[in-house]
Amino acid sequence: MSNEDHKPIFMRPGHCAGDLLEAPQWTVVEEGKGLIVIDAHIPDQVLNPRQQLFGGFTGTYVDMIAIYTLRTLYPSREQFWITTINMRIDYLEPVLGPRMILRGELINQGRSTSLISVTFLDEQGKKMVYALVTLKRVDKRSASPESLD
Repeated sequence: MSNEDHKPIFMRPGHCAGDLLEAPQWTVVEEGKGLIVIDAHIPDQVLNPRQQLFGGFTGTYVDMIAIYTLRTLYPSREQFWITTINMRIDYLEPVLGPRMILRGELINQGRSTSLISVTFLDEQGKKMVYALVTLKRVDKRSASPESLD
């Protein structure tokens, strides 16, 4: 498998959330402007006693996929931050794993905010989770600590 076949998610090892979810091991299945499809496994440490994804970790997956989806629109991420303004998660089915497909798609892009959908699918393509995330793009050059609130 070449490097092009197995690319890590948007973060390298060393990020607390990414390391917990073992994101550097995820496979990018499809990537385009405003679209990302990831094949991910569910690590044991995020399972509940019923061997399902603990619901509290779902938002971490959603946030990571939404941010990555928005980053596909920009060539460099060194010039801006992305902050999450709002996140709505609908739990449709238990997330059992051991693998899942995570799909992020741009719904609407404004001047500084964007709406992203994130869908969790099981290996047969059944929807397990659907989320909508509003993200704000902040230019680092003009950002003050107050503008990130």
